[in-house]
Amino acid sequence: MASSSIPLSEEQFLCSICLDVFTEPVTTSCGHNFCMVCITKYWNNKDLCQCPLCKEKFSKRPKLSVNTTLREVVENYKRMRDRGKDESPAKPGKVPCDVIEEKQKAVERQAEGLIKELEQEITELKRRSSDLKQLSHTEDHLQLLQSFPSIVCTIPPTKDWSGISVHSDLCMGTVRRAVSQLEETLNKEMEKLPEVKLKRIQQYAVDVTLDPDTAHPKLILSEDGKQVRCGDTPQNLPDNPKRFNQYWIVLGKDGFTSGRFYYEVTVKAKTRWTLGVARESTDRKGNITLSPGDGYWTVILRDGNVYHACTSHPILLSLRKKPQKVGVFVDYEEGQVSFYDVEARSHIYSFTDCTFTETLYPYFGPSGNDDGKNSAPLIISPVNHTC
Repeated sequence: MASSSIPLSEEQFLCSICLDVFTEPVTTSCGHNFCMVCITKYWNNKDLCQCPLCKEKFSKRPKLSVNTTLREVVENYKRMRDRGKDESPAKPGKVPCDVIEEKQKAVERQAEGLIKELEQEITELKRRSSDLKQLSHTEDHLQLLQSFPSIVCTIPPTKDWSGISVHSDLCMGTVRRAVSQLEETLNKEMEKLPEVKLKRIQQYAVDVTLDPDTAHPKLILSEDGKQVRCGDTPQNLPDNPKRFNQYWIVLGKDGFTSGRFYYEVTVKAKTRWTLGVARESTDRKGNITLSPGDGYWTVILRDGNVYHACTSHPILLSLRKKPQKVGVFVDYEEGQVSFYDVEARSHIYSFTDCTFTETLYPYFGPSGNDDGKNSAPLIISPVNHTC
């Protein structure tokens, strides 16, 4: 019979993508054959151009032409097959068994191959997942970022398992945590650099104005409340409860009970000054002591070049340069008061581990004239955020 004279099996003419006999067959440079439409659709749905069978990658998408020789062979096979169907008609409701059997075997063989590949990929992914879980518990986040590409990003190209979705929450979540912690570590290290820290602190700048109701009678304030100097004679001012009556002190008009605030004061040409913050309940009358225990967190200049932090036991400060402008920063919740040389971008001193429970006010002490040697005012200066 004609069907028994077919020299080639149908499996040789099956497209591995559609699993049907070739239509307009094309041949890739790696020697594999596909239907023109099938391989075109396959590549259209892929970012990477490669052979579906051997995975050979192509640097650019091959220009496909119909393999006319193979097409003739396929067409000849189809004619012989159809002639065999005509000469040996099957019983009603059935198709030729040899064709069905060949196609079924081809499908089974291809399915077995796909199953093996899938099992190999599952095994590999499980291994990488296990490695990633172990790595996610490491405290060395730099090692994690260095190892991550070799664990995740070097997985070889796989088939298009269109029905399978892989969740990357584990790996991406681990990387995000590592990057976040590295960023936090970097920020902490950067905070140790005074010039970097000062620039960040300056974003908390506030508009400070002097409160005339607190000023000692000898102090002369500018009309805009931004400058203060000591006069030669006391002014006739009411002795209200807020006013300092023995020391040349004035406070800021606005107080702070939370958050962070920063201001800058020009101290150029002065031989004596006191700057810092004071709590609201400090004594304003008679003798006072500049110390945190008495509600004052201050730094002072005396004798032109001697600087002290006024702790319970004053600390002598060694400064490379004489500050021309001093920045004062307060972090209420962290219990910190810091002083900076603004022009030198350097740190002067910090009171730390303080406990603040009431309103804090900026503190200014221009000191006496000292026969004109210290007549320059303290000037509350605008903060230059571009420095």
